[in-house]
Amino acid sequence: MKTIAVIGAGTMGNGIAHVFAQNKFQVHLIDVSKEALDKGLATIAKNLDRMVAKEKITISDKENTLANIKSFTELKAGVSKVDLAIEAATENVTIKLKIFKELDDVCDANTILASNTSSISITQIAAATTRPDKVIGMHFMNPVPIMKLVEIIRGYSSSNETTTAVMELSKKLGKTPTEVNDYPGFVANRILMPMINEAIETLHHGVAGVEEIDTVMKLGMAHPMGPLQLADFIGLDVCLSILNVMHDGFKKPKYAPSPLLANMVMAGKKGVKSGEGFYDYSESKKAAVVSSQFSK
Repeated sequence: MKTIAVIGAGTMGNGIAHVFAQNKFQVHLIDVSKEALDKGLATIAKNLDRMVAKEKITISDKENTLANIKSFTELKAGVSKVDLAIEAATENVTIKLKIFKELDDVCDANTILASNTSSISITQIAAATTRPDKVIGMHFMNPVPIMKLVEIIRGYSSSNETTTAVMELSKKLGKTPTEVNDYPGFVANRILMPMINEAIETLHHGVAGVEEIDTVMKLGMAHPMGPLQLADFIGLDVCLSILNVMHDGFKKPKYAPSPLLANMVMAGKKGVKSGEGFYDYSESKKAAVVSSQFSK
């Protein structure tokens, strides 16, 4: 594989593009919005500047990485003659199914189609195509340039050939690919999201405050980041979407999203992306800000 298309220039998409380009792949970064593409490329450049400052790469490495990325606003032009297309759009099943149907129509017959979905069924996505054997999940962790894990999700029809190719490709990126089967939430979020949800319920029932809950988990459980702060970084809307997928898929009440989480998302408090979630990100000093209107 030499040429990779990444559909979606947001947080995950630009991170995936960054990693492939830095490892000498030709990358086609695709988004319907030129503004999103410009913002994504600026984020990649900023992250590369940090690596230069830390002497992890040279200025020449940065320039070569950026030169390996071309941006496109047209899907058909962007996926022409690519070996792998990775979808990194918003976590919405309708949007993903539409994208995969379009990819199936315009990509070469041998192109592997991968989704960076964090919870949506790969089998369902693959069913929207005429090549289900060449559809697979490639779930990168955020921030992509730093985190080593790639969760490789086999759909019902994903072939051994496709799985092996994507596992080997992930290793070339310096990642550790881990193969899992296609069930709601896969492994990472099936375990992580109920923990985050329980932390939110603990707050909702007034057991402790935001900073206190995060402190217990950081110092008592050796977590590098507390669950409420982590939820802010993931995006509260994304957490809600993943929990809904698992609740719908398993039909078990333990996966039902906390009412506090649902209320915060409805109020536009989505975490870092909106400037406010469980913490306030609009000021230089982070502070817990969950208002009393959301509490018990």
